[in-house]
Amino acid sequence: MEGEDYNKAFKLGKRDYQARMHRGVKPTLLVLDDIIPKKGAYSEESLGLVQIPIEQIVGTKSVGRSNSFAGNFMPILPEGSEFAYKWMSLSKSHVEEGIHDPIKAYEYMNRFYVAEGNKRVSVMKYFGAVSIPGEVTRIVPKQTEEKENKIYYEFLDFYKAAPINYIWFSQIGSFAKLQEAVGKEPGEEWTEEDLLKFSSVYTRFKSEYQAQGGGKLNITPGDAFLSFITLYGYDDIDEKTTNERKELITNCWEEFELLQEEQDISLKMQPNQEKRPLLNFLFSSGTSKLKIAFLYEKTPGTSAWTYAHELGRFHLEETFPDEVNTVCYDNTTSENVDSFLDDAVANGCNLIFTTTPSLAQASVKAAIANPDVRILNCSLNTSHRYIRTYYSRMHEAKFLMGAIAGAMAENDRLTYIADYPIYGSIANINAFALGAQLVNPRAEVYLEWSTMKEVDLDEKIRETRPSCISGRDMMIPEEASRFFGIYRMEDDGHLRNLAMPLWHWGKFYEQLIRTIMNGTWKYDDDSSDMKAINYWWGMSAGVIDVVCSQYLPIGTKRLVELLRATIMSEEFNPFSGILLSQTDIVQDDPNRSLLPEEIMTMDWLAENVIGTIPEKEELKEQAEPVIQQQGIKKKEG
Repeated sequence: MEGEDYNKAFKLGKRDYQARMHRGVKPTLLVLDDIIPKKGAYSEESLGLVQIPIEQIVGTKSVGRSNSFAGNFMPILPEGSEFAYKWMSLSKSHVEEGIHDPIKAYEYMNRFYVAEGNKRVSVMKYFGAVSIPGEVTRIVPKQTEEKENKIYYEFLDFYKAAPINYIWFSQIGSFAKLQEAVGKEPGEEWTEEDLLKFSSVYTRFKSEYQAQGGGKLNITPGDAFLSFITLYGYDDIDEKTTNERKELITNCWEEFELLQEEQDISLKMQPNQEKRPLLNFLFSSGTSKLKIAFLYEKTPGTSAWTYAHELGRFHLEETFPDEVNTVCYDNTTSENVDSFLDDAVANGCNLIFTTTPSLAQASVKAAIANPDVRILNCSLNTSHRYIRTYYSRMHEAKFLMGAIAGAMAENDRLTYIADYPIYGSIANINAFALGAQLVNPRAEVYLEWSTMKEVDLDEKIRETRPSCISGRDMMIPEEASRFFGIYRMEDDGHLRNLAMPLWHWGKFYEQLIRTIMNGTWKYDDDSSDMKAINYWWGMSAGVIDVVCSQYLPIGTKRLVELLRATIMSEEFNPFSGILLSQTDIVQDDPNRSLLPEEIMTMDWLAENVIGTIPEKEELKEQAEPVIQQQGIKKKEG
């Protein structure tokens, strides 16, 4: 029997050996001594007795026995050798008694190399063991700027809280996201119960994921698992039946495939201009009306953002009275969003707009469950294959607003009030600052955040004494407040509005609807790549503008018209030429403009901005859902 097992293992080894040879890679075991940095460039740490995942044992410490095995740890020496005899003896012991003696191994970059016990590992791998006990010494390289090194150091921090060595990621920041996804604070230690639960949830997922072909994807099982629990919830996944979990994994496959993409977002910078008669749409779609649902986080009466989208909904009904029917859901929260989406689908809505970034995850779940319903989420730089996202290039309008404020800044001081440090908002701040600097090189922009804890905005403004203030983008109907757009306090104490940016969501929605009606919507889905789709339109599409007050001087109005014309014709980009941040040179090429991706993901502030980008912990609780989904990620290095 032992001889039969050895022959099978030998054949597996030979097959693996030959396959590696054909691929041009080392056919035998890796040798740690050939891989680790030079002495002095690493440190050693004893981990004691560790349960080592068998699939993460990839080689030997020294070259001694490395050539006795193929790269998969199966033997390649003939059956009559002394090595084969010892292997068969171990095989017999494993079948009759089990192998319990720990091996000795070194861990380097979370892969394990055997110092003593190579044949034990070989036998255990042959019999399909999941793990093997081992006395482990960890080799820690010096910290560098290389991606794999950064991921490893994140793993070391995670390991202190949760001694888990069987999950790995391919992207920086994932271990911190995992800690958060399972409901733990940064650095919070896991209990024994936590560790057992995680092992169960992850092992079940990994088995089902790999059974469906996960090994063919160019991501780690950990990457897929993190995406999965972020979407559906860690505790909820734990409670799913095997069949329910398998179905969800199948339905999520395009999300997993998308994780492989380096450039995972396809930006649509302009609406498709092709137009077909609406009758063609009606006859081809087989429906008399397109029923559209809008999900709002607040109400139009209490939120300027929601009010702007509500005006967009009215515009749709007026523009397409015979083709479109709309319905809206106010006060959408994390507790009721799933039921609102289910209700919209049940009531026949075949197109759904969720109008804030915090609703993105629920939108993806609903899209997976209802593949015949088109769902779009209003957010920027969100990477999901099952939904599309949309946003406006508001930084173009903010540049004009900054130019107006700079021209009116008698004491060179301006205040900019922002809400959340999310994708797009930093570009708005910097565009405003650059616009002010264009017309007034001495202009300084004092940045304040409306969602900061324990900050009195009115007091901060009194201390700064700015000539102009950039507040919320538009008025809130129920407040009837004039603290919006650019405004200033006159000497007599009265407030005077000078200009306001305009989110023309009506035109945005109209043009999106036309892509469905003219048949161009489906062309994006028919593309061969797996990129997520994000509509990011600006002034040239008519979805962003600036409305100037009658109180602006004629010369300032003419300047705004000139700048608007150059932006609309794409002759000028607010983020072109030499750009300086508070601490460094961002761009030193006078003839280059920042790429759209660079604008979307800005994590720096312009040199004339006085203020900082706050951390999540500094913000009020209301900011957490938005920051969770769309918070700015500081770039490494």
